[in-house]
Amino acid sequence: MFEFDKLCKEIEKIPFDEYAAILTVKTAQVLPALESITINGISGIEIFGSFILASIVADGKLSEEEYLLLYPSMQLFFQDSLRYEDCKEVVKKAAPEVRELKKIVNEMVDVIGMLSEELKSDIITISLLICAVDGKISFKEKQYIKQLIKD
Repeated sequence: MFEFDKLCKEIEKIPFDEYAAILTVKTAQVLPALESITINGISGIEIFGSFILASIVADGKLSEEEYLLLYPSMQLFFQDSLRYEDCKEVVKKAAPEVRELKKIVNEMVDVIGMLSEELKSDIITISLLICAVDGKISFKEKQYIKQLIKD
């Protein structure tokens, strides 16, 4: 537990301009590994896209920093231009769907179980980066991420 809290603090200190670069590298490492995975008829990439959205709404809010950081990735996943106001509306509607978030996390845990420790670590790092982009990983966000770490 101590190591997780230490990792959270380190990620919270990353300057905003470095987030996008780290996120891009980690995503580029993860996506190819997810292409060959399918769980219950859903591709690993689709599960990862849902997981990214779940990471965004883990605390029930969407900051402009989260939106700006994730906009390029969201365009890749959803192949559409998503305005900040539209994303905020989606988050507002999705935040109460706690059961759906748990389902998404469970699916991502299944996907992670098929990957190497390095890729598992990259996915957790991606989630931490998303949650920390506003400068703080909240208690709710930590609880959300901890579900991925369980073996």
